[in-house]
Amino acid sequence: MEYRRLGKTGMYVSEISYGNWITHGNQVEQDAAMSCVRAALDAGITTFDTADVYAGTKAEVVLGKALKGVRRESYELFTKVYFPTGTGKNDRGLSRKHIMESVHASLKRLNTDHIDLYQAHRFDVESPIEETLRAFEDLIRQGKVNYIGFSEWNAKQIGAALKYQKENNFDRFVSSQPQYSMLWRVIESEVVPLCEREGIGQIVWSPMAQGVLTGKYLPGKKAPAGSRARHKSGNFMTGWLREEVLVAVQKLKPIAESLDLTIGQLALAWALQNPNVSSVIMGATKASQVKENVKASGVKLEPAVMKAIDQALGNLPERDPAKNESPNPRS
Repeated sequence: MEYRRLGKTGMYVSEISYGNWITHGNQVEQDAAMSCVRAALDAGITTFDTADVYAGTKAEVVLGKALKGVRRESYELFTKVYFPTGTGKNDRGLSRKHIMESVHASLKRLNTDHIDLYQAHRFDVESPIEETLRAFEDLIRQGKVNYIGFSEWNAKQIGAALKYQKENNFDRFVSSQPQYSMLWRVIESEVVPLCEREGIGQIVWSPMAQGVLTGKYLPGKKAPAGSRARHKSGNFMTGWLREEVLVAVQKLKPIAESLDLTIGQLALAWALQNPNVSSVIMGATKASQVKENVKASGVKLEPAVMKAIDQALGNLPERDPAKNESPNPRS
C-alpha cells in the first residue's frame, strides 16, 4: 500500500480507503464486515470512511466495533453529517444544532473521542454557511475533529465557503469527496482545478461505479447471484447497468489483462492517476475483494494506456453535470 497527503495537510491517507456505504449494517452480516475490516488493516489500509446516515446509523456502529482494540493513532477515521438520522425537523442538515448533536452521536457509535475528518455530506441550502462553518471551527477547537471536508459540493459553493473561512481565520476545508470514475468525470472541469489551487484533496467514492467497472455485469445477462445489483440496494446502480455501458466496460478487459490487472484494479488505478486524488474509496462484501483491490495501489498507467481507456469507453464518460444527475444519489 502506498500513501498520499490529504490535500496540503500533513496527514497521510492510504491510496485506497475502505468505505462502508451500503455494506455494513445492510448488505453483509456483521461477521463478514469484521472480516473485511481486518483484511483492510492487514493490507495496509489506514483510512476508513463512513457516515451517520449509512444503514440508518448502524454502519458507524459496526465500523466502531470492527476497529475496537486497534491502536487509534494507526488509522484515519472519516465520517459525515447532513442526511436525516431521525424523524424530527432538526435531525438533518448543517445547522449548528444538528452538527453538534450528530458529531456526539457519531463519536459514541464509532467508540472514539475524535474524528480525523468530518465532512458535510451535501451542501445545505437552508442553513447559513457561516453557521455551518463556525460549528465546524468550534469542533476543531474542541479537539473533537482534526480536519473538515465536504462531499458533492460544486465550485461556487466551495469558493464561497473558502472565502468565509479565510476572512474569519477559520481552519479551511482540506478535502472533497465526489463521485469520480472512468464513467463519471464531472469534477474535472471546475471542482478539480479549484481544489488544486486551494490545496484540497479528492477522496473519491464509487471509483468502480458500484461494481460495474469490475466487468462482472455482462451485456445481455442477469446480474450474478449475490451481487450488489441483485440486492435491494441495487437501485443505486440503474444508471450504470445500461447495455451500452456494459458493452463498453468489456472492452477494458484486454487493456487490464495486458497489465496483469483485473478491470476493477484498472478502474481504481485510473482514478489514482489524477494528481488531485488523495485516495479512492472501495467497498467490499468479502475479504477476498479487499485483497484483490489493494493491488491497484502504486500502479502507474502510461499515457498510451490512458488513451486506450478513453477510446474503449468512447463518449460514455459523463463530464457535464448539467446533462445528467448522478446515478448514485447518496454516498
